Amino acid sequence: MPVTTASHTPPGYHDTKAAHLKRLRRIEGQVRGIQRMVEDDAYCIDVLTQVSAVTKALQAVSLGLLHEHISHCVVAAARESDEAAAAKVTEASAAIARLVRS
Repeated sequence: MPVTTASHTPPGYHDTKAAHLKRLRRIEGQVRGIQRMVEDDAYCIDVLTQVSAVTKALQAVSLGLLHEHISHCVVAAARESDEAAAAKVTEASAAIARLVRS
């Protein structure tokens, strides 16, 4: 998975990084819980319910990051130049397409 970084500016989620990390750690715990459920032969529907909860939690993180990317990175690029703005909009559109497909 390619990682694009701009070394001169912090990421759009810089101000909410701690909250994102806290939420991701909670999701990590949920995934470990699902692993235990499978190891313990939990009822299929109960496992699927937990998978759905993790999926929704990851979607919420994704939407938050996307919002921050648009409000920080895309807006900054728009202030820079039309070409930079177009590139960031294309990048954001591709990210949205990936999220919709998943």
